[in-house]
Amino acid sequence: MKKVVLAGASSRGYGMFAKPLSEKYADEVKICGIYDINYERAGLFAGDIGGFKAYESFDRMLSETKPDIVIVTTVDAYHHEYIIKALEAGCDAITEKPMTTDVEKCNAILAAERRTGGRVIVTFNYRFVPYVTRIKEILRGKEIGDILSVDFEWILDRNMKVSAHGTSYFRRWNRYMAKSGGLLVHKSTHHFDLVNWWLEDEPKEVFAFGDLKVYGRNGKIRGKNCRECSFKNECEFYKDISDDAYASKFFTPVEHLDGYNKDNCVFAEDIDIYDTMSVNVKYNRGVLLSYSLNAHSPYEGWRVSINGTKGRIEAEEIHSGMLKLGVKTQKIKIFSEDDSLKTIEIPIDFSGHGGGDQRLLKMLFEEGVPDPLGHMAGSRAGAASLMIGACANISIKEKKMIDIQEMLI
Repeated sequence: MKKVVLAGASSRGYGMFAKPLSEKYADEVKICGIYDINYERAGLFAGDIGGFKAYESFDRMLSETKPDIVIVTTVDAYHHEYIIKALEAGCDAITEKPMTTDVEKCNAILAAERRTGGRVIVTFNYRFVPYVTRIKEILRGKEIGDILSVDFEWILDRNMKVSAHGTSYFRRWNRYMAKSGGLLVHKSTHHFDLVNWWLEDEPKEVFAFGDLKVYGRNGKIRGKNCRECSFKNECEFYKDISDDAYASKFFTPVEHLDGYNKDNCVFAEDIDIYDTMSVNVKYNRGVLLSYSLNAHSPYEGWRVSINGTKGRIEAEEIHSGMLKLGVKTQKIKIFSEDDSLKTIEIPIDFSGHGGGDQRLLKMLFEEGVPDPLGHMAGSRAGAASLMIGACANISIKEKKMIDIQEMLI
C-alpha cells in the first residue's frame, strides 16, 4: 500500500484526489496527511474526509509520515517548491497541471528530478477523455497521413446563467500573473499538452499576442468583492458566494486568516493576466500550430482542425451553453484526399472532465494498467506544455519570437 500526503487544501485536491483515494482506492492508497498555508482550511479538509491529520508545516509532515508520494494541488506558482522538497525527501511527486508557471521554476524541477532519481507525474486528465483519445488513435494510424498543421480554438464562457467559467479566473488567485502564469499557462497547458501528445513532438518556437479587453481595468464599475459591492443589481458578473457549496464550507469560514476569497471583483485594476490571446508555434519536426483562447464567450468549448498530407480531421467539444443541450455524442470528421467524408461518433462520458478523471486515477493507482498510447505524462511532457505558455508570455512582453528549446535545460 502506498502512503501519500497532499500539499494544498484545494477543491481539486479534495474532489480529484482525497475523496476518491479515501473511498474507491482505500485498499491501494493510505492518505497520511495534508498541508496548506491556511492551517484551518487544511483542518476542515481533513476533518471532512477523516483518517488523516492536518499539518502546519510541510517539512514536518514529510518527516513524520514518510510518504511514498506527495500530491501537489496548491496555487500554481508554488508547485515547484513542494515538488522539489518531495523529490529531495525521497518521494515521488504527482502534481496538478501546470507543472509550474515559468522557465526558471520548470528547469529547477527538471534538475531536481535528475539529481534525486525521483519521479514527477503531471496529471493531464484531458488526455484520458475517450473523445480526444480516439483522435490520438486516428493520428497514430496515419489516416490523414503526416500532420502538417493544427488550428485550435478554445473559448471560455462569461454567461452567469451558464457557468461563467472564463469569468471565474478573474475572481480568484488565477488573475495574477505571478501566481498562475496567466491563462496561457494555467489553462492552456491542457490544450498545448493535447497537441504535443497528438503530434508526439515538442515545440521549438513560439510567437504570441495577448491583451486584457473585458475584465480588470475595462470595467466601468468595481468593488472589493461581490459580497460588499454596491453594484450587485447592475453588474452582469455579480456572484453570490453562498451558492458555492465548496467555498462556503472550506474557504469562506477561514478566509480571514489568509485574506483570500473567491468572489473578488472581476474589474479590479490590479488584474494583470490576459483574457484574449493568440499563439503561433512551430514544432521540432516542422508542424505549425495556430492557437487562440478567449475568456469572455457566451458559451464554452473548443474546435480543432488537423491538416495532414492525406486529409483533415475536424473535431469540437461544447462544454456549456445552448449548443450543448440534448447532445449525447461527439463527432470526429475525417476528410480524405479523394473528397470522401468519414464521421465517427463517440458517446459523451458525463463523469468528471469527460471521463478523464476516473481513467487517470485508475492508471495512477491501480497496478498493471496498460498504457499503449502514452497517456501518463512525466516531467518532460509537463515542461513541453507549460513552456509554450511561459514563452508565449515572454513573446507578448518582448514582442519577439522565443526559442523554447533554448530555454529548457
